[in-house]
Amino acid sequence: MPKRTSLGRQLTMLLRQQRRGFRLMPPVCMGRRSAKIAGRKGAQDAKKAKVWGILAKKIVQAAKAGGADPAGNAKLAEVLKAAKAAEVPKDVVDRNLKKASDKAQADFQEVTYEAYGAGGTGFIAECLTDNVNRSATDVRTAIVKAGGKMADSGSVLFNFQRCGVVMVIGSSEEKVMDAAAEAGADDVVPAVGEEGVIEGYKVLTSSEEFAAVRDRILEMGLEVDHDSSGLIFAPLTSVEVGDAAFEVNEAILERLLAVDDVDAVHTNCAGLQT
Repeated sequence: MPKRTSLGRQLTMLLRQQRRGFRLMPPVCMGRRSAKIAGRKGAQDAKKAKVWGILAKKIVQAAKAGGADPAGNAKLAEVLKAAKAAEVPKDVVDRNLKKASDKAQADFQEVTYEAYGAGGTGFIAECLTDNVNRSATDVRTAIVKAGGKMADSGSVLFNFQRCGVVMVIGSSEEKVMDAAAEAGADDVVPAVGEEGVIEGYKVLTSSEEFAAVRDRILEMGLEVDHDSSGLIFAPLTSVEVGDAAFEVNEAILERLLAVDDVDAVHTNCAGLQT
């Protein structure tokens, strides 16, 4: 009986696996997988740095408004609590508390910019800035260079609703649902990551109840991803776009997040993670 060639053995295995109902998956390229993991880690590090930067600005803002003693400044106490949860280094906290007492330090203002993306989508960029003119210029440049267009105030915002989101990780859906109900949250939705994997659960609440719901969930022993929790503009409906439009919108998002003064970006483009 003639020996089977390597190709013959592969065809035989393929037929057997197909008869058994198996679905063959392409071989994993370790080089690409390593690059993907490295890219994901880089994105996580950038996200953490962004969160630390936001909290640093909020420390200055709260301390300038009500003093550097958290015992007599409830707003500062809340910000310092969030900074601790986000593992902001103590030297960063101290440096920004000191910065608040510097007379040369300008006040931080909350500014929101709106823009049109491709395919009928909208974007909202939130900034906490000590120089509004700089922020406006940098945001406009980022949007236009990526293929978007600045929008008049309110023309995009009405498509979104302000709410709070508490990202819970490392728990089952049942535990999160029970905790959310006890904490008085409005809803729970799965946080779906790459390749459809559920990475956690988003507990949704009103903006007014966000802090109370987050604290109650923490008291019940659930793990919260503070970097992914906070107040957001949630789209009332999502807009499906084609591949070309999606690439434009993805470029708009990336350019906006690269702007130092931009703290958060929200869009109603379906499938675009912000």
